Amino acid sequence: MTTVMISTMVLCFALTISVAVSIGLASVLGIQVANANMLISVKEMFGAINKFPLAAIPFFILAGNLMETGGISRRLVEFAKSIVGGVQGGLPMTCVLTCMIFAAVSGSSVATTFAIGAILIPALIKHGYPTSYAAALQATSAELGVIIPPSIPLILYGVSAEVSIGELFIAGFGPGILISGALMLFVYLYCKWKGWGKTDGEGRLKFLPATWQAGWALLMPVIILGGIYGGVFTPTEASAVAVVYALIVGVVVYREIGVRDLFPILRKSVISSAVIMFIIANAGLFAFLITRAGVPDAIGRWLEAVLQSPTLFLLGVNAALFVIGMFIETSAAIIVLAPILAPVAMHFGVDPVHFGLIMVVNLALGMITPPFGVNLFAACTVARIPLDRIIGHLIPFVLVILACLLVITYVPGISLVLRDLAFSK
Repeated sequence: MTTVMISTMVLCFALTISVAVSIGLASVLGIQVANANMLISVKEMFGAINKFPLAAIPFFILAGNLMETGGISRRLVEFAKSIVGGVQGGLPMTCVLTCMIFAAVSGSSVATTFAIGAILIPALIKHGYPTSYAAALQATSAELGVIIPPSIPLILYGVSAEVSIGELFIAGFGPGILISGALMLFVYLYCKWKGWGKTDGEGRLKFLPATWQAGWALLMPVIILGGIYGGVFTPTEASAVAVVYALIVGVVVYREIGVRDLFPILRKSVISSAVIMFIIANAGLFAFLITRAGVPDAIGRWLEAVLQSPTLFLLGVNAALFVIGMFIETSAAIIVLAPILAPVAMHFGVDPVHFGLIMVVNLALGMITPPFGVNLFAACTVARIPLDRIIGHLIPFVLVILACLLVITYVPGISLVLRDLAFSK
C-alpha cells in the first residue's frame, strides 16, 4: 500500500497535478490496494479539518484581506518608513519592517506579499531600484508572515504534532526578529555597496505624525497578541477578534471599506481558505494511512540508526526539509511530516516547540524558492515580471535566511527563552 501511495504521489507531482489532488489520489488508491472500506477516506478527511484551532485560518486570512483594503497596510508602511526610511537603503528596510508588523496580524505570507507589495514594489521602482530586486525583496520579507505570530503554519504544526499553539506563537518572536534584523542589515549594506537608495528619505513623514496616523493599525497586533498572552482569549478566538477589529477600523475609522468592497473581500478569503482546508483534508487522510502502515516508526528507527546524534539529526532534517519545501506546499508538508518527525526529534532530546520553529522556518523557504514558491508568483504578479528575472537577486536573500536557520537550529534559546519565561511554573 505504501509503495503504491508514494509512487502515485510522485507521478502526480511529475505531471504537475496540484499537491492536494496528488495526495488525495494517492490515498484513495492506497485504500483500494488494501481492500479497505472507502468510508475511511470520508471519515479521516472530515476528522482532519474538524479541529477547533483550524477555525483560526479563515479568520486570519479574512483579517489580512480587510487590512489590505481598509488602508491599514498603507499606514503601516508610512509608520515603518518614518523609523528606518531616512537612511540610504531605507525603503528596502521599510519593506522588511512593515512585513514584520503586518505579519503580527495576518498570519499569511501570500496576504502579506499582496498587501505590502502593492504599495512598496511601485515605490521601490520609483526610487530607482530594479524591478527584479523589488520583487525578490518583497517575496522574501513576506516570509515573516508565517514566522511572526499569529502564523497559520504554526497553527497547523501545533494541531498535527499536538503541541501548544500558544507556546509556538510566543516562541516565534525570537526567530522572526532574528530574520528581520538580518534582512534589514543585509539590505542596508547591499544598498551602500550598490549605491542605491540615496533619495529614500524623500516624502516620508516624521515619526510622531506617522505614529498618530497609524495608531489604530498599530493597536491591532497589541490587542490580538496581548489578548492571547494575557489569557483573555485563545488564538482561535483572537482570529475572530482580528476580523471584527479590522472591519471596524476599515469601515468606521478609516472609511476605506464600503458595502461594495465586502463581497470581493469575502470571496477572496473564502477561496484562499477553501484551498488550505482541501489540502489539510487530503493530507490528513494520507498521514492516517502512512501512520497505520508503520511508516513513521520505520523512518524513526532508520533516522536513529543513521543519524546517531541530535546535531546530525537536525542537519539531516534541515537538508531534507529544504528540498521538500521546494516542491510541496508548506501547509501540506507540515501536516504530513510533523506527526512523523516530531516524535523522532523528541527522542533526540529536541524540544517539540523548538522543532516546530525549525520546520516552519525551513519550509517557509519553499515559498521563495523555485519551482513552486508561492511568494515568488505573488510578487511577480504585483511587479508584472516573469519569475526567471528575479532569481539573481533572490539568491543572496535565501542565503541570509539559511544562515539564520542554522542559528535558530543550533541555538534553541532564540526560540525558547520567551516561551520559558512566559510559561514557567
